[in-house]
Amino acid sequence: MTAPAPSSLPGDPPAFPTYRLQTFLPAFLLGWGLGAALTFAVRGAGAALLAGPCEGRTLLALLVPLLLGPGGLAFTAANWRRPRRAALGLGLVVASLLPALFVGAQDIGGLRRSGCAGGYVVLATLQGGQPGDSISTLSLPAGGTRTLSARIGGFTSQTHPGVFTLTGASSAPGLQVSLPRTQVRAGELFTLTVRASPATPVNSYTVGVRAVTTQQDHKAEATATLEVNVRPAPAP
Repeated sequence: MTAPAPSSLPGDPPAFPTYRLQTFLPAFLLGWGLGAALTFAVRGAGAALLAGPCEGRTLLALLVPLLLGPGGLAFTAANWRRPRRAALGLGLVVASLLPALFVGAQDIGGLRRSGCAGGYVVLATLQGGQPGDSISTLSLPAGGTRTLSARIGGFTSQTHPGVFTLTGASSAPGLQVSLPRTQVRAGELFTLTVRASPATPVNSYTVGVRAVTTQQDHKAEATATLEVNVRPAPAP
């Protein structure tokens, strides 16, 4: 009596499994459904546990996509020869994109609109009295003066209706930052003037603008940093 021939030799590469729609699709939909249910369950639990409007919200928005995406891929790779389990893992991966990442991105966008992501000050050139292109560097001759336009971004007058107090600072005594107005509101345009004294050495310096407001015992801050390249004064 002869023994049956083995289906494959030890040195042969493993046969690729066959995925049939009848078995793949139900397992895939089950994985997607589990991922979607986990997304909204974690969101609901987080909304009940987190008291503040900002703290922990970014982590809550990204937690489920970070769990489902790499976790689903690892589960699929570990079970690639088992079609139903692999399909379940692929369903989790798709759920990490939709709905998990989609609603997470919407939540982060809402955090930015409400000012939870922090604020910033936009510095721009002045062209005919109107704001021009935003800048992060400025070239200025020794003894020269430049007036820039600025506004507070990242906050809105609805989320932060209070007044922001402005201050300017410089990394060198030869550079002065002048603010004609020291109190503005979110989104409101204001000007600042950067002046380099004639004795300022040729070099790169940094000036900054800081805007601070307090709302319901919570301090909100917006800042900007500008690199100023001082060049030699023009010859008389």
